[in-house]
Amino acid sequence: MEKDTKSKLLPLVLTFVVIILDQITKMLVVRYIPYYTIGTSYFGDFLRLIHVSNTGVAFSFGATWGETARRFLFSFIPVIVLAIVMVIYFRNKDFNKLQRWSICGIVGGGLGNLIDRFFRAEGVVDFIDIKFYGLFGLERWPTFNVADSAVVVCGILLLLSFIIMTVQDERAKNSDKN
Repeated sequence: MEKDTKSKLLPLVLTFVVIILDQITKMLVVRYIPYYTIGTSYFGDFLRLIHVSNTGVAFSFGATWGETARRFLFSFIPVIVLAIVMVIYFRNKDFNKLQRWSICGIVGGGLGNLIDRFFRAEGVVDFIDIKFYGLFGLERWPTFNVADSAVVVCGILLLLSFIIMTVQDERAKNSDKN
């Protein structure tokens, strides 16, 4: 197998790991924690495992919109976006290793939540509930799941990698001028 192809295919392992972990954890929550209840708490009430669902997107945005609008905006458009991201991913020869792994983690999280949108009538299963101590007016952070975590963590890593790359490029340009 060509080195370039291998460097593009290997990070897809993360995509599948995120999807599998996300779906397994959601399956366990649905099976063992009754809807709208706290299954267990850790560190007092800092971290709770609860069973809720979300028909909207981040912070339940759009949850009260009509079914057609939600399905189109939160299911079909993300499928198109993820397809475009994967086309760019495979065509681009300039992404570094961290960027490739980060993109695959984001795609895994996106697909994990899309599986819920297409196959769970109640919407995306969320279950991680963290105390936020009144920061930004929130006593608790909005409930999330493994897929959401992968998108956020990998998104931050991707952003940092682009910032670092830009700084390195600027330094290289400045040293070439001197």
